[in-house]
Amino acid sequence: MAEHDVDTVVVGAGIAGLATAWRLRHRDAVVIERANRVGGRIWSERRGDYWLNYGAHVFAGPESPTGRLLDEVGVAAAPVPGELAAISMNGRLLTDGRVETYPFRIPMPWDARLAALRAGAKVRVAVHRYGRAASPRPDDRPGALQQRVYDFLGEQTFAQFIGTLPADADALFRPTVMRSSGLPEQVSAGAGVGYFRLVWDRRSGLSRNVVGGSSVLIETIQAELASRVVLDSQVTEVASREDGVSVRYKRAGGVEVLRARHCVLATPAPVSLQLGADLPSETKAALERIEYGPYVSAAFLTSETKPAPWDRCYAIATPKRAFNIFFNMTSLARAGEPARRPGSSIMVFSPAQLAKSLLDRDDNEIIAIYLRDVEEIFPGFSKLVVESHVRRFPEGVPYCFPGRGTLQGALTRPQGRVHLAGDYLGTFYTDTAIETGWRAANRILAESRPRHG
Repeated sequence: MAEHDVDTVVVGAGIAGLATAWRLRHRDAVVIERANRVGGRIWSERRGDYWLNYGAHVFAGPESPTGRLLDEVGVAAAPVPGELAAISMNGRLLTDGRVETYPFRIPMPWDARLAALRAGAKVRVAVHRYGRAASPRPDDRPGALQQRVYDFLGEQTFAQFIGTLPADADALFRPTVMRSSGLPEQVSAGAGVGYFRLVWDRRSGLSRNVVGGSSVLIETIQAELASRVVLDSQVTEVASREDGVSVRYKRAGGVEVLRARHCVLATPAPVSLQLGADLPSETKAALERIEYGPYVSAAFLTSETKPAPWDRCYAIATPKRAFNIFFNMTSLARAGEPARRPGSSIMVFSPAQLAKSLLDRDDNEIIAIYLRDVEEIFPGFSKLVVESHVRRFPEGVPYCFPGRGTLQGALTRPQGRVHLAGDYLGTFYTDTAIETGWRAANRILAESRPRHG
């Protein structure tokens, strides 16, 4: 059994772990990842001028933690072009016009139309209130903004907030809330309202694509860290020592141990719970309550030579389908074309219960199910497909449930030499992952600075 001494071990090479290691890149830090690739749910593959995508694909603006990391690493991002709130439902495709008009333009019974209008007005008011809660204030203490967002409509589900709706009215709202990978009956009302703000207001957060695909960011960080990123390695134990932390992991059939001053668990909550045996009991109890929803995604590369009906859209909601969002991942590249080039990159996304019905099916079956539904929206699509891939994420996205805010103190207070990082520690997606990784790195750096006075 080989043993080595290092300053810091980062467990997990998702964006939280990579952001931690980036800030510690001038120190003796090692990143251990059980998969054969870095990035976690940030996953794209280049195809010439286009890229296939399987996970996170929109990111926050220049002043956000994600924006600052992109600038530090030297990776370009640009505003997402195209319609974000298009919808295909009941045989009608709408790619323009205000969302308030959709109940009148989509075929549905009058009772559903009226219910949708009432519910939409209620959500619209809540979106404005959420915007105020989610805006930084000059007197905010660290963590105050996140706690305020958790507390906003945080004691009931979105389904309870919106009330019982006729089927077609419910179908209008469900795809947006389910982007969280939870159902309206599971997600807190405030979190559900937050997703409508993201869709309705480009200025509110997730509004940019990484040029070349999201994996450009993680691959650039990996290249900088080089051999300090160890893949295909399973951490089995993180144990406190008198002078630090001992991290045991399996690699290439053998067992290795790293003796470190600090360890950052940049892993999903269930993994952090398993490995953090020495964490305080209240922290472990909070980790145990974190909820994840699954998702399945598929990427399609197509070969059309003429303009396509999805060209002006980035995202199309697709209620009552096997997937609930159709994404045109060519939107950014297409916006800069002097003339339309052949082909497109398309992603479809199935969260929550939609994913559960697909997880155990084989890839060919999932592709056939998806293509059947896409054909009903865009006839002839199947004949254009030249490449298709499926990805499964059984523990996909941590969603915010009623009462989640009561756990925040136990999760975010300093944990000694074992530090937590990850998107489950907040509601700001990639920003949360990066910010918590930086926070862990800053604690490590602060401890090693000489004290004066």
